[in-house]
Amino acid sequence: MSSIGTLWTYPEQERGRIIRAAAAFGGLSVDIPADYKHFEDNKKPEYLSKFPAGKIPAFESKDGFTLFEGAAIARHVAGLAPNSGLLGADAKEAALVDQWAHYAESEVFGPAIQYYLVVKGIIQPYSKPLQTFFVERANKGLQLLEDHLATRTFFVGERITLADLSVAAYVGRAGTFLLGAEERSKFPNVFRHLDTIANQSSTKDIFLPLNLVDKPLQFTPPAKEKKDAKPAAAPKAEKKPKAKAADDDDDEPLVPAEAKAKNPLDELPPSSMTFDAWKRAYSNMETRGAGGAIEWFYQNFDAQGYSVWRMDFKYNEELTQTFMSSNQITGFFNRLEANRKHLFASVGVLGEANNNMITGIIIVRGQDAKTAVECAPDWESYEFTKLDIADAAQKEFFEAALAWDLEVDGKKWVDGKNFK
Repeated sequence: MSSIGTLWTYPEQERGRIIRAAAAFGGLSVDIPADYKHFEDNKKPEYLSKFPAGKIPAFESKDGFTLFEGAAIARHVAGLAPNSGLLGADAKEAALVDQWAHYAESEVFGPAIQYYLVVKGIIQPYSKPLQTFFVERANKGLQLLEDHLATRTFFVGERITLADLSVAAYVGRAGTFLLGAEERSKFPNVFRHLDTIANQSSTKDIFLPLNLVDKPLQFTPPAKEKKDAKPAAAPKAEKKPKAKAADDDDDEPLVPAEAKAKNPLDELPPSSMTFDAWKRAYSNMETRGAGGAIEWFYQNFDAQGYSVWRMDFKYNEELTQTFMSSNQITGFFNRLEANRKHLFASVGVLGEANNNMITGIIIVRGQDAKTAVECAPDWESYEFTKLDIADAAQKEFFEAALAWDLEVDGKKWVDGKNFK
């Protein structure tokens, strides 16, 4: 079986699994780079030159044709094996294939991933009603799939299509954290379908083992900091008349107070620019134009005392509704509170429902973003890339993020948040 090209993905990624299954079912194969490191390799210039969105899955054919976005790659791969029937028998069936594939992604996997983000504490603050809302949304989506399969083996026609591979991949992934044994019992047709697809001779190596959970993943509150127990009081000694001041040593505490850990940002040399002045300028001036906040920044910026960084959410493929993405930014900013005086950020949601991203800029005291943001437990959910505002393209990104008119890969700014 000759390879049709290279697919960048990771084993657990459901969108990559759909593409791999489509290739295998059509009698084709794809090469998976064994040494690919996500969040590293997809940021490199050679990767971005082929796939400017920096996302996975991404595909490059043997003749150099490139694609990103999972649904587009899956359709392309399925179309390379026309006798497989993966795209349906005619135009109407092809439309139905797309319908069920997209429905499973948006109405089952979409809320399931949001549930995951809530119970893992990535969406903050934790909200039980929000968790319940996403469970109900996912169940509603599953019920429609369940009803459709009550009288059918497959979603479209009498044979496996890309719709079946897609539904199986999304349901199977949700089953690894949301759909426990009790939940699966409510949707027997859906999980009968999953077993059917997963155990096909051509796809079982891709789908199995399913690794379904017994119970849904639940939120675990972070452990509260334990306060050091007070030392036991020493037995009171018989009072004696004080002969001299040296005897007053008895008034000293038995255990010295623990020194408060110093914030390294507080120890930095003074700067000619202060964040308070910049934050006032940004709040009170027009952002662009003569006499505006951006002009003020360039006139006062101390490149030794401060640094500018691009900030990107690492899991954009898991974002669904734009208002939820906006809440994600708010939650992260809330967790940066301990270093508010050392930070300024302008971060936004770009795109639309089920196709959006979180990106923007953050200005930090000093030259190390990690030192400034690691007070937030989920800081590693974001990629921080230092910007050189002397570079025209990076300067343009910086200014657009401040002005809330940033556009990336055709996605326009729809909502924004400042941390100041």
